[in-house]
Amino acid sequence: MPAILDQRLFLPTKNFRRSIDFYTRLGWTSVYQDADLALMKLSPSHFFLQNAFVEAWAHNTMVHLIVDDATAWYDKVKQVKADGGFAEVTVHPPRREAYGALATHILDPAGVLLFFAQMDQPA
Repeated sequence: MPAILDQRLFLPTKNFRRSIDFYTRLGWTSVYQDADLALMKLSPSHFFLQNAFVEAWAHNTMVHLIVDDATAWYDKVKQVKADGGFAEVTVHPPRREAYGALATHILDPAGVLLFFAQMDQPA
């Protein structure tokens, strides 16, 4: 069977430059960028930010990121919010999920829901 080497989601942005700035402040690097697309990378994780916004799409998109420390991500997003404004960003304290993770929930500048999930046991 052929292998899948990576998975790269396309995420909407309400304000393309502001979303790039938000993710950059969280630690991602833009490894490709043009007027309508930015490829963001952090460790093995990649995703595309699109210079496109459909509210129903943004508000129904969820990204589940497996992390080593959900509390550290909570603190990081709170700091980015305090340093750079981002009043539209929502960050919720880590909470225990029934599927076996401690997860911090973030709504990014476009309203995309990010789960920074620290799994109890590796998959």
